[in-house]
Amino acid sequence: MAEITARLVAKLREMTGAGMMDCKKALTEAGGDLDKAVDYLRKKGAATASVKAARAAKDGAIAQYIAADGRLGVLVEVNSETDFVARNETFRAFCEDVAKRYATEANPDLENERQALVAKIRENIKIARHAKMDVGGNGMIAGYIHTGAKIGVLVELGAGKTETVAKDEFKQLVRDITLQIAAGHPHAVSREEVPADVIAKEREIASQSDRLKGKPAQAMEKILQGVLEKFYQTYCLVDQGFVKRNSEVSVKEHVAQTAKQLDDEITIRRFVRFQVGESA
Repeated sequence: MAEITARLVAKLREMTGAGMMDCKKALTEAGGDLDKAVDYLRKKGAATASVKAARAAKDGAIAQYIAADGRLGVLVEVNSETDFVARNETFRAFCEDVAKRYATEANPDLENERQALVAKIRENIKIARHAKMDVGGNGMIAGYIHTGAKIGVLVELGAGKTETVAKDEFKQLVRDITLQIAAGHPHAVSREEVPADVIAKEREIASQSDRLKGKPAQAMEKILQGVLEKFYQTYCLVDQGFVKRNSEVSVKEHVAQTAKQLDDEITIRRFVRFQVGESA
């Protein structure tokens, strides 16, 4: 069994928000396995479904490139060793150039530029990942970089009519959805996209929680459905409460209202959300 160190307990606390003693007990029960300890805490109700993934302590920045016509976009994560370098103007300019190169070149060779920057700033620099989107049919690509460049979003919305894309209401909706994704941290557009194994794991964790002990089968299934519904409202973008309207309506409802206003069909086709360090 792995040694239960103070550092390991602190890491589990950061991931789950659970108390120190709960974390120590969970790690003991899980034999030092962090993932198993997270599941143990969730079954005991001491951690939520929105636990943070274990991440390497890397710094860096997110950058974007959006084509002028809104039909192409790129999001990149570039890692540095420290936040001091991540805030450096030369480093930020490199990140933006990387995004543009991925947008305009099929397979850009950035190694010489990366090595030159390493030699200049004396820190290791790593181009961690990138995502590229091209619009299919009528629609628009939009991006958003949160203050500090630690979170970035890329999203594609589609429309049924060509003229809809040029309207201010549609453009505003696209911008609002990028903010929603940055703040709400969804993992899928809709519940239809949630992998079956993820749903099965949520059901298994919920069914073993202390609150369901001794419940009759019929009551248990009803409670499980309620738990899953709350899970979807966190995990799925369209089921989340729309933040710009204080969650009074869901994202799905807000999109539908805008679509009705524009007399068109509007869909959120896909998105990516990068946060510095989570890819490590």
